[in-house]
This record gives sequence, structure tokens and C-alpha cells, in this order.
Amino acid sequence: MILLANIHPRRSIRLKGYDYAQAGAYFVTICTQGRACLLGDVVDGDIRLNDAGRMIESVWNDLPTFYPGVATDEFVVMPNHVHGIIVIVGAAPQRLVGAAPRGRPDSDDRPYSGQPQGVAPTLSLPDVVHRFKTMTTKRYANGVKQSGWSPFAGRLWQRNYYEHIIRDGQDLDSIREYIVNNPLQWALDQENPLNARP
Repeated sequence: MILLANIHPRRSIRLKGYDYAQAGAYFVTICTQGRACLLGDVVDGDIRLNDAGRMIESVWNDLPTFYPGVATDEFVVMPNHVHGIIVIVGAAPQRLVGAAPRGRPDSDDRPYSGQPQGVAPTLSLPDVVHRFKTMTTKRYANGVKQSGWSPFAGRLWQRNYYEHIIRDGQDLDSIREYIVNNPLQWALDQENPLNARP
């Protein structure tokens, strides 16, 4: 008997031995299946979200409400992918060096303390990403049925996602800048279908 896993082995892109449930900040990129541009357009370096893109943004912003111990930071929805920072805070107060996430009352030059709210999380980064994908897929499918959104083939999101463990305040600031400036870089973005390699 031949096992399919031996024919097409799936390699994990996660850092071997790292506990993704531990407190920390993580940069993630999640792409639509086949890089389909379903979430909006970039016009003159500005992202113009459609209803689906606004829904994706709303689900992201609501993650801390539904999942105590999870905070969100900088985020952008692009036509066929999202970039964002997910902060998992532990049972004890954690300190993430760098300014507080934008839009927070304490967003000045003080370090972001990442105070947990409610019960300590048992979620890991893969859990949070999975739940984000599940919630957005369900709402997108409803939008297709009820509002005529562009249908997706098979899955809304690609099976995996990119992640980077944010190491320090300088790394955090650099990633925030990358996320904010992503729409300006769309013409050069490797996720842009116009830049697809033959």
C-alpha cells in the first residue's frame, strides 16, 4: 500500500521546537487560494476595499473581543492577501518592546505592556489563524449567496500561511512600516498577479 504522504510530503514552515502558544508578537501573511483578487483593488497606491475586504478587516479587528489573550496590531487587507501582527499575551503580563499598537489609548512612546484581558489564552498562533480563516470563509460564502460577491474556487484561503516571530522593538517597527506601506508597493508585490512568474 502506497501512502500519499510519501508521494507529496508536506513540510512544515514553522520553526521546529518553537511553542506558538507562548506570549509574543507574530507577523502573518495569509493569501487567498490561487492569489485570486477578491478583496478590493489598489488605486494609485491606495487600497480600495470592496464589501468582502471590509468584512475581512472587521473580523480581524474583532479577534481580541472573541479571544481573550489575543491582541491585534497593524493590519492591511490587500486584493489577494492580508498582512497583520497578532500578539498572544500570556497568563502573566508580558512586555513587548516598542510603541503600543496604533489606535490604542496608550499609543505613545511607552512600551506596549500587552496586559491580558480576561482568562489567559490556551490558543496558539495556528489556532488564531485557523479561526480567522474559518470565520472569514463562512462570512464570505454568505456574501456570495446573499450579496453576489465573487465566488471562490474550493477554498477562500490557501492552506498554509507565512509567519515571522517578532524578535524585538526594531523588528516590530520595521514590520509595522512594511504593512502600512504595502499598498504603495503593490506594483512590485510578488503577490500581485501581474508579477506572476511564467
